[in-house]
Amino acid sequence: MPHVLQPSEQERFRLTLNTDGRSHPMENTLAVVTLVCGVVAFVATFWDSAHMIASWFGTLGFGVGLYSQYVSATTPQRTLNVVGLVGAFVGAALGIAHGGFLPHP
Repeated sequence: MPHVLQPSEQERFRLTLNTDGRSHPMENTLAVVTLVCGVVAFVATFWDSAHMIASWFGTLGFGVGLYSQYVSATTPQRTLNVVGLVGAFVGAALGIAHGGFLPHP
């Protein structure tokens, strides 16, 4: 049973979203897009003048994230989706609170 506690020398750690052994290119792309939109929306909330970026990227990320969560096939995809959804929601909410979707006149 020592192989249970420590991985063997032959097994290398691989970061992958396809833990079931099958390829899921559409689901992986959607999960990464959700994460990127969520991070951009969340980071944009640090500046009040970037409210348009936060609002639009947050809304886009939230919509894509919900669909991505619906069609996701593996747990790592769902993890990226949830992190992206939270960032997108916070970014959209604070972006709307700071000025909304359109520039100030």
